[in-house]
Amino acid sequence: MQLHVGCAQWTHTAWQDRQPHAKSRLRDYAGWCNAVEGNTTFYGTPTRQTVAGWAEQTAPDFRFVVKLPRTITHERRMSDADAEVRAFLEAVEPLGPRAHAIWVQLPASFAPTDLGALARFLGRLPANHRYAVEVRHPAFFDDERTARQLEYVLGRTGTEWIPFDTTTLFATRPGTEAERDAWTRKPRVALRTAALTDHPIVRYIGRDDPEVTAAGWTRWVDACVDWLGEGRSPTVFVHTPDNADALTLARRFHDDVGARLPDLSPLPEPTDSAPMTLF
Repeated sequence: MQLHVGCAQWTHTAWQDRQPHAKSRLRDYAGWCNAVEGNTTFYGTPTRQTVAGWAEQTAPDFRFVVKLPRTITHERRMSDADAEVRAFLEAVEPLGPRAHAIWVQLPASFAPTDLGALARFLGRLPANHRYAVEVRHPAFFDDERTARQLEYVLGRTGTEWIPFDTTTLFATRPGTEAERDAWTRKPRVALRTAALTDHPIVRYIGRDDPEVTAAGWTRWVDACVDWLGEGRSPTVFVHTPDNADALTLARRFHDDVGARLPDLSPLPEPTDSAPMTLF
């Protein structure tokens, strides 16, 4: 029984004491978490050589949820992008089993009237990858009929719907500069906790106070306990506005689920990555 947890990135200035060597930061991160969001690929397709380096620093059961480039999802809006999709999938091929899901994050302007474009796009994707879609238009969360239409489109290709839970972030007024910035950039949508497939993926953002963040994820602990009991294989990404404590919070989330499920496989134990001294 295994739960995968991770963060929105594998390196952060606040984690430098745990990642002192630039060339091994992903390896160091993989000693703390067993999954990561591949946000960097949103800005451009990486080279195969770069991706091969990611694979070399992680175990085969480590999970990357890699985001399709914005040229495909935001600029071309999934139309006439077959060549770009092929190039991207070829680039991430060195990840092998680590490529847990291809993440299709759609802009907030992607509305229910665009579902036909999504259906056509998903229908053309190669079947040898797992796919997951994130939508941000409020209609998909506020209108049950619209949500069912999206679920139908996703269900035809076995695609997961990734919820981005921002309810804790927006529960009270921001108290830090990072929280104020997050209020302007993160989607404010209703909570959604249903899983469509055996591989649910959750993105949860809390607050810069670790205790407030942990208090807000109780519903996801419950969901993971249920999913694991049903034989599903969830992946949960923990964010905070400044992400300074996200690395330790992801492990804390895993601990909270493990307290309910004694048979849960443990996370790797972080190695001492502090630089050597002469004395």
